Amino acid sequence: MTRDHQSDRNAVEGRFAEIFAHLDFISTYARRRGARDPDGIAAEAMAIAWRRLANVPTADARPWLIVTARNLLLAERRSEPETGRQPLGDIDLEAAAEQLPSELDLDPDLARGLRVLPEKDREALLLIAWEQLTYDETAHALGIPVGTVRSRLNRARGVVRAALASTGAAGTLKEILSND
Repeated sequence: MTRDHQSDRNAVEGRFAEIFAHLDFISTYARRRGARDPDGIAAEAMAIAWRRLANVPTADARPWLIVTARNLLLAERRSEPETGRQPLGDIDLEAAAEQLPSELDLDPDLARGLRVLPEKDREALLLIAWEQLTYDETAHALGIPVGTVRSRLNRARGVVRAALASTGAAGTLKEILSND
């Protein structure tokens, strides 16, 4: 093996190592969206990233990985039989409590507030609140302008605040939406 070839190989492996460092992030994303096999979704997203390494942004791979994981989640949903349950966007809140991951142990008032949101507004809110993406990263992940992210987030926060205020729920939106 020539020195240049080895150098190229090390560069490619180093680049993928940077992407692979987000494996837990993507697994958590899939788990929060109610995936049957969140680790499998994350692993498949990494396999796709390896095959399409040249397409993965160098600045921050997370939005690209979220798009990939979301597409895999949608494919998983299409392959499932109809359950008749009322999903919360990508999150199935009607599943038995023992089937819900601990990350989805939502305050009931918050769950009701999130359920009334249009899916697009809810996804923008959850990417910011749960996944802690910036507005720019959220825009990239959703394939929309930053201004649209800001509008969706503002609308979603207002709806959830109103829903929480009408129930007298304790705590602020930030406290409830943070995953601490």
